[in-house]
Amino acid sequence: MRRKDREMDREFGLYVIDKARFGVLTIQNEEGEAYSVPVSPARIGDFIYIHSALEGTKIDRLKSNPKVTMVFVGDTHIPEPITEEEFERHAVENKLPQLVSSRFTTEFESAIIKGTATFVPDENEKTSGLRAISQKFTPLNMGYFDVAAKSSIGRTAVIRISIDEITAKRKRYDGNGEEMKWGRTE
Repeated sequence: MRRKDREMDREFGLYVIDKARFGVLTIQNEEGEAYSVPVSPARIGDFIYIHSALEGTKIDRLKSNPKVTMVFVGDTHIPEPITEEEFERHAVENKLPQLVSSRFTTEFESAIIKGTATFVPDENEKTSGLRAISQKFTPLNMGYFDVAAKSSIGRTAVIRISIDEITAKRKRYDGNGEEMKWGRTE
């Protein structure tokens, strides 16, 4: 990671994974050609679960190469435009570079994992993975989960991805416009 001052710890990376609305799964074929696809992930411990149809490019690639990378994006914030009042105040205080640099950027949280994908054959684990995904994305429908799972389990692939490596990064400013470096949460 080039910007070590923005690096966050493993727990922060897991936090980003848990709240991310989607992840981007990247798989390479034998020729090294990357294939990336957005997925709806849910984490249980050190594993990420995704689901899929039983056939398709993603499935073919995972069967030939189970090594994957996944990218997750948490909260983002695009700063408000600079007001004339702010510009004048910062000009008087000789702080225009700080003001401008804090407004021509995006605040973000991200996590990247490298892992190994495994097709889950066990029906109980498949159901647990689907339950975690459903709880994350459709919590208000969980009263009907058993019916949905029973009707789709035979035609759904559930894939468990180990979190072999994780890196996390954040760029965030406090109320004074100062970037919050590594370890600083407020």
